[in-house]
Amino acid sequence: MKTPLLTFLLAFGCHAALTAQQIKAPESLRSNTVPVVPAPAKTPSTEEIDKLAEEAQKALFKSVDKAGGGATATPGKTEVTQYTPYATTTPTRLPAQKLEDPALWAKDSVRKIAVMEVAFGGARETVMIELFPNDAPQTVNNFIDHCDSGVYNGLAFHRAIEGFLVQTGDPLTSDESARAKWGTGGEDKTIPAEIKRPHRVGAVAMARRSDKVNPERRSNGSQFYVTLGNYGVLEGKYTVFGQVVSGLETLKRISLMPVDANDCPVARIEIKSMKVITQKGPMQVPVMASGDGVRYVKPDAARGMVSRFFHRVW
Repeated sequence: MKTPLLTFLLAFGCHAALTAQQIKAPESLRSNTVPVVPAPAKTPSTEEIDKLAEEAQKALFKSVDKAGGGATATPGKTEVTQYTPYATTTPTRLPAQKLEDPALWAKDSVRKIAVMEVAFGGARETVMIELFPNDAPQTVNNFIDHCDSGVYNGLAFHRAIEGFLVQTGDPLTSDESARAKWGTGGEDKTIPAEIKRPHRVGAVAMARRSDKVNPERRSNGSQFYVTLGNYGVLEGKYTVFGQVVSGLETLKRISLMPVDANDCPVARIEIKSMKVITQKGPMQVPVMASGDGVRYVKPDAARGMVSRFFHRVW
């Protein structure tokens, strides 16, 4: 009796062992389970990266009119042609370029300086711009002609964008009742592109129409703007013909003024006069510098007879 019983128990044990081997353990209990690794993200191609960069750059500016280069029409508003780069997001900044200190200009140096008197906030302030006739001869000659003939006298700043630029020089801004058209004037004459100098803080450049309607990038006949930051996105696209050497803080304050939907200052900010003089040697720094940046003494050549007299006496 013992032998059959032992045989039965051995047979039952072998059967149970074989059955256990056929049963799969739960996935969570398997020690040799390979973890599921998500597929690696696809690396964008060079073409895709270039496309994304181009789209990002285009997003910096408002699109021009689909048919003729103006801004997209808004119901109830007059279409206004845009002539300048127009920031919709924070533009790319370049490292600040170290500029030559006007107080250290060589004694035998001779430079052309545009002296602009601006009226806003109940006061008149002076902005001085060094011109670069060697880099943009046609542009500078046109600008000097306008200054000498009084074209800029009485014109308003028609665009002010904080941290980006301020713009003026549109002949239509002499008429306060024509605000709806401000920014569209000066196209009766254009100037060949002279794109050589970079955009840096205080760079003075000519406005122009978009590449779509102006592939040669010819400059507007009179409108110009001043950049208030180092913006690489503007490089190689607009003619820079000058550099603010005194009064940049005045322009920065203008960019902070309340504006309407077209970025035009609500209160009138006007150029009272614009005169180009020849500066020989370094510029003079006032004994008492203002708290809003270095302001150089206006050269005698830019003063009237009475102002020149009192300046020398005092």
